[in-house]
Amino acid sequence: MNDDLTFYDWHGAPVAYSDDGETIYLYSGEPVAYLSDDSVYGYSGRHLGFFEDGFVRDHSGRCVFYTENAQGGPAKPARQAKPARSARYAQPARAARQAQPARAARQSAWSGLGRQFFS
Repeated sequence: MNDDLTFYDWHGAPVAYSDDGETIYLYSGEPVAYLSDDSVYGYSGRHLGFFEDGFVRDHSGRCVFYTENAQGGPAKPARQAKPARSARYAQPARAARQAQPARAARQSAWSGLGRQFFS
């Protein structure tokens, strides 16, 4: 996996980034999730979705975010300019992780969750 990732929403707006291939930060500097294998987890331990082929997918198989090298999935909009990164907040402690749920079939559709994905 590429260590420097930018996560774009279905409008092409950069929403979050990871510069270590694990921790996901909003551009405000808030750490909101982390990658573990092919899963995305919140710091509460809640399983948020899957990271496959450059797409973050929700539990229904729809695409929430894409990275520059995403393959398959719905049409990717033009990427907008990245904002400046704010100073990063400290990472919270990681709670015990939920079990990974069964994967839904991949869909070539956008989820529309946007930043709510991290809530």
